[in-house]
Amino acid sequence: MAVKPLEDRVSVGVVMMLFAVILFTGIDTSAKWLSMAGLPVLEIVFLRYFVHFLLSLFIYVPQDGLSVFRSNAPSKQMLRSIFLFLSTLFNFAALKYLPITVTTTIAFAGPIVTTLLAIPILGEKVGIHRIIAVCVGFLGVVLVIQPWGAAFHPAMILSLGNLLIVSGYFIMTRMIAGIESNGTQQIWGSGIASLALGPFALYVWVWPETTQQWLIVTLMGCFGAFGHMASTKAHRLADASILAPMFYTQVFWAALVGVWIFNTWPTVWTLSGGLVIICSGIYIWHRERRKKRQPTPPRVDEV
Repeated sequence: MAVKPLEDRVSVGVVMMLFAVILFTGIDTSAKWLSMAGLPVLEIVFLRYFVHFLLSLFIYVPQDGLSVFRSNAPSKQMLRSIFLFLSTLFNFAALKYLPITVTTTIAFAGPIVTTLLAIPILGEKVGIHRIIAVCVGFLGVVLVIQPWGAAFHPAMILSLGNLLIVSGYFIMTRMIAGIESNGTQQIWGSGIASLALGPFALYVWVWPETTQQWLIVTLMGCFGAFGHMASTKAHRLADASILAPMFYTQVFWAALVGVWIFNTWPTVWTLSGGLVIICSGIYIWHRERRKKRQPTPPRVDEV
């Protein structure tokens, strides 16, 4: 089974991550629609991972054979998969007690945590300009969400836990990029989540009643599978700290979906905060491209 090495292709990696964010928005939209249709949350989460797992088997087993199940870094792969599973548990547990505006605001701080964790864990060099840009992007998200009146609730600790776990998931994705194949990462991540969630989903199981519900379930799994495939490839092409701010663009896709499907129009705060987020992302992208184009200065002993 061929494992592709790390590459330094920042622009392509950013595009892949932006595409992954669109698909991740599709996951959230499908899950919200299914929840409104009456399916239990645990069942929706299980179906999201189970369809992802089946699709990964269909794509990668014929391509790579049974070797796709063998990991070159099983401990890291297991840890990554556990991060993915636990983030779902923490997030849904927090949503039981907190408004979605609060949990979303905390979750969007993920790029800041990922950027900062990438320094000691991955050894990535993150300049003060990039850190400031990430923080400015987060302020833009705060403008969009407006959690001004949210009082402290102990469940916020769960959201903070989800924030750290998700950041750990993307750090681990970057860490095993170039070591593990995309197929192994997809099968392990979705398979372990499916096994862990299966018993809980069966306990509250409600069969989808219409063809439309089954179609949305299938689409949700496809969004998850192809979204994580794109995200995994992006982390092979660019640093995690560069890719992290791209998640801010999910605000715009969520606003579009809100108008189109749920008839919820964005406010002036969404538009103004979105402008701040776009400026932050463009600044990071432009600065990295300019740095790549600059010639490396000669060493003193070469002058």
